[in-house]
Amino acid sequence: MDSSARGIAMARIAPAIVNLLVVSREARYRWIVMCLYITGHLESVLSAEHQKEILRHIYCYQNEDGGWGLHIEGHSIMFTTVMNYICMRILGEGPDGGLDNAVARARQWIIDHGGATYIPSWGKIWLAILGISEWSGTNPIPPEIWLLPYFVPIHPGRMCCYCRTVYLPLSYLYGRRFVAPVTPLILQLRQELHTQPYHLIKWRKVRHLCAKEDLYYPHPLIQDLIWDSLYIFVEPLLTRWPLNKLIRKMALAKTLRYIQYEDENSRYITIGCVEKVLCMLACWVEDPNGDAFRKHLARIPDYLWVAEDGMKMQSFGSQQWDTGFAVQALLASNLVSEVGHALKIGHDFIKSSQVKDNPSENFSLMFRHLAKGSWTLSDQDHGWAVSDCTAEGLKCCLLLSLLPSQIVGEQMEPSQLYDAVNVILSLQSENGGVRAWEARRANSWVELLNPSEFLEDIVVEHEYVECTASSIDALVLFKKLYPKHRNDEITNSIRNATRYLKDTQKPDGSWYGNWGICFIYGAWFGLRGLAAAGETYDTSETVHLATHFLLKTQLDNGGWGESYLSCTSKGYVPLKGNKSNLVQTSWAMMGLIFAGQAQRDPSPLHRGAKLLINSQLENGDFPQEELAGVFMKNAMLHYALYRNTFPVWALAEYRKAIDETSKSN
Repeated sequence: MDSSARGIAMARIAPAIVNLLVVSREARYRWIVMCLYITGHLESVLSAEHQKEILRHIYCYQNEDGGWGLHIEGHSIMFTTVMNYICMRILGEGPDGGLDNAVARARQWIIDHGGATYIPSWGKIWLAILGISEWSGTNPIPPEIWLLPYFVPIHPGRMCCYCRTVYLPLSYLYGRRFVAPVTPLILQLRQELHTQPYHLIKWRKVRHLCAKEDLYYPHPLIQDLIWDSLYIFVEPLLTRWPLNKLIRKMALAKTLRYIQYEDENSRYITIGCVEKVLCMLACWVEDPNGDAFRKHLARIPDYLWVAEDGMKMQSFGSQQWDTGFAVQALLASNLVSEVGHALKIGHDFIKSSQVKDNPSENFSLMFRHLAKGSWTLSDQDHGWAVSDCTAEGLKCCLLLSLLPSQIVGEQMEPSQLYDAVNVILSLQSENGGVRAWEARRANSWVELLNPSEFLEDIVVEHEYVECTASSIDALVLFKKLYPKHRNDEITNSIRNATRYLKDTQKPDGSWYGNWGICFIYGAWFGLRGLAAAGETYDTSETVHLATHFLLKTQLDNGGWGESYLSCTSKGYVPLKGNKSNLVQTSWAMMGLIFAGQAQRDPSPLHRGAKLLINSQLENGDFPQEELAGVFMKNAMLHYALYRNTFPVWALAEYRKAIDETSKSN
């Protein structure tokens, strides 16, 4: 590509940078609506305009068959269809109301698929809380499990943090058998959502029912046997005198203490949106007028997000994650003089978002990992250290320390950088991989106890290619700038992490991406980490295979496009109609650039760059396309900023690579 074409790429980068200032990740609003309805705070927290925007989002993504998917591109499932139905009714829509008869169409879908008794386990619990179903129609979640000795393999403290913090408040609410006040609306919903009269439903027989559309992760037989044993033998004993006055009372007190600890250490944000509403509800059940519940109410705005398609509830925000990538994209553009202010305020946000202290008290007894020096996915208040967020935050601070302070602000103190390195090293496993949140405490077989029918790998903490690659990238740069700090440990960590990337590569050269869709995302991270570790196309068979994977999946229009179905099928699935996706095209281009494609044959990069350039809108924005993020294999996520960050970053890296190749020739 000649200099004029490189100039076009440069010209396209500049206006796109303006759009790297808005961050969000959308998620689920239904639970907050139901929680506020139960507690009587719906109108005081969500204004009429809030409620109108929530309804607009619901209508926007109703499928033609009347249902809703687990995510906005998914097929209709019972869980989200029932939850959205209840949400519409709470927000004032009548049985035949809603845009384009949305309520009646949803109800018809529910009835046609067996009624609300076929909702998965999480939905059964919410229906029991609301009074639309009975607690006897759910599998037991006894709070007594928190009284088990820690050495027991199934102690909840050994579970992955997300699983643990969801089932913590659920076990409290189950132990209390809490049921919201039965209002006239609830009585109507009992009639509307079930296929037979409420009083005739045999609740004991519906515990294991689950609509086939929802059943992504079927329960193994051993799990159902455990549920049945708890239901038939254990729970009747725990709910009768004297055990209900002794053991259950003690268990409820302990679970409440754990809930309070998590609330306090996350400044009442909690780890995520599912946990937020459950912990908030538990606090209200314990004391409707208490400080804890009021503090929860004050943090609801942290989750709300309004966009072109209405009001959503973020899963937990991705401010730090998005800022880290945006800063690196801006730095790669080589337009420091033009974007200095953006870099400075981004730098300020990153520095202020670093977690300054570990969780309170003896945090290991509360099943928490060290956090001092880490970065979370969102901000400092969140408090939950994440390895790749920490690595990306560390790398940004190191890169910005190389620029004049009068442009990007004062650099971070070395001691704070050392703390970040400490967190990353603490999360590396013996196999070289890096975990996301905390040490792995449970054996792999415990994953058989995953109670969620639509999420996978939620019980046991795992190592991830993305976390490992980000850690390599940051540690290599840190080692270069601070060679005297824990040099041997960091060298060994990089070596072991590199080995992990090689060991986990798929036969086709890709890696499974756990947080993005999917094999293209994994390949970008894998090649990024290997390049940082010094692996090259000529010396590494791993790099060679990954390069071949990306080249063979490039489309005729020069782009790449992968379906979210890759995440669930665990095999590469192209977008329908061989459509390309700009974000995935950007990932693939950067992966190839890291692998030295510009030096061997830049034509695939030229074709990809041409697609990105020609796709940019007049205002510098890039069009929003398919979802790009994923959580636990089956829940797809929308990162609103990705559509601008990654095309800018890819074009910047492309321009640099082509310039360097031209100079070397």
